[in-house]
Amino acid sequence: MKTIIEPFRIKSVEPIVMTTREQRVGYLREAHYNLFGIPSRRVMIDLLTDSGTGAMSSEQWAGIMRGDESYAGAPSWFRFRDVIKRITGIQNILPTHQGRASERLLVEVMIGSGQGQGKIVPNNAHFDTTRANIEHSGCQTVDLLTPEGQNPAVDAPFKGNMNLTALQELLEDRADDVPFVMVTVTCNSIGGQPVSLENIKSVRELCDQYNKPLILDACRFAENAWFIKMREKGQNNRQVQDIARDLFELCDGATISAKKDGLVNIGGVLLIRNKALFEKASNLLILTEGFVTYGGLAGRDLEAMAIGFEEVLEADYLRYRIRSTEYLGEKLLEAGIAIVRPPGGHAIYIDAADFCPHIPKHQFPGQTLACALYEAGGIRSCEIGSVMMGEHAHMELVRLAIPRRTYTQSHIDYVIEIILNVKANAQKLPGYRIVEEPAALRHFTARFEPMF
Repeated sequence: MKTIIEPFRIKSVEPIVMTTREQRVGYLREAHYNLFGIPSRRVMIDLLTDSGTGAMSSEQWAGIMRGDESYAGAPSWFRFRDVIKRITGIQNILPTHQGRASERLLVEVMIGSGQGQGKIVPNNAHFDTTRANIEHSGCQTVDLLTPEGQNPAVDAPFKGNMNLTALQELLEDRADDVPFVMVTVTCNSIGGQPVSLENIKSVRELCDQYNKPLILDACRFAENAWFIKMREKGQNNRQVQDIARDLFELCDGATISAKKDGLVNIGGVLLIRNKALFEKASNLLILTEGFVTYGGLAGRDLEAMAIGFEEVLEADYLRYRIRSTEYLGEKLLEAGIAIVRPPGGHAIYIDAADFCPHIPKHQFPGQTLACALYEAGGIRSCEIGSVMMGEHAHMELVRLAIPRRTYTQSHIDYVIEIILNVKANAQKLPGYRIVEEPAALRHFTARFEPMF
């Protein structure tokens, strides 16, 4: 069937405040042209991120009411633990308040606070907080993408794959400096592109050859498993749950933001197979987050996570999720809008350099397009280019991240209409300059001004 039907009914609604273009011009100015600074009530369609912004199911809300708030050993903890064990096969599990808390703990136990000088962590492509947490230790990060992964126009099934030749060369040259190897599934910073099971197996073999731990950034493990089922030879007849289990069986640990494929508004997971490292991480968790059976979360959050991690692996949900995102990408391509191809699982990434060819890289074409979409239609998106990634930027992109189970097809049709209207006058859009920025993760709080 051509019509995308959501595998759920809407049970509760949240009003959208309809704003005018004149109002949005003022709101942009007040926020210093940084969309992170605009209050959500002034946003009509919020595609800034898919992290924690989705709608929970009736079962999850029921689980919240069952949540047990005992400080230690609550039933909610045991339900959460058992679900994660069943999905991943990993026994050593720590709950955290979100993915970056898991990253911080991982870095401290595997590199050390301020002990990373002279070390390097390879990844297919680090995302922002992952890179920032690693570099905060003094360690260097490097992205090892395949050539097709760095070209938005190339249509290939697994553009998130690690460049195996580059990884082997790095390990041959600097194995002693590599505390661990990381793979991000799906690969957010280059368009939500998946990694093949075959590629991760090959990374595992290289890690074994050089005696290096393999860590997954597994925020979108279910979406990646679905792409493997749909695109990888020999995987089509397998259950998504079994493919996901294969992914986790190949790693020595994983960081997960449950705000993505956990289908919750807050929460994270840290998995570490090594018992000594797990105990060290547990002690750090108690020091900074909370006891090991709640990790900075309420019991009700653990209940919602336990249910969400099961729901995200349902075939009907994943089919709808991937197809509805694909719909947005197909409509933009039909209209001549260049995007990262093929469409990713959680977002569509517009090639801002192609959209605004008159704006040079140092004037941030992605920021230009993001501001223009908000001004034209109240759509909040996210620049993923030279503002966010600095010298690590592979492309100049604007991400339209689709919150899970939140917007209908008519909302997406409105987004398409606004993008086409902006494209018709793109040559008139100004570049931007940064007038104030923090030392790290500047995209969150930097201030900009247009270069008219």
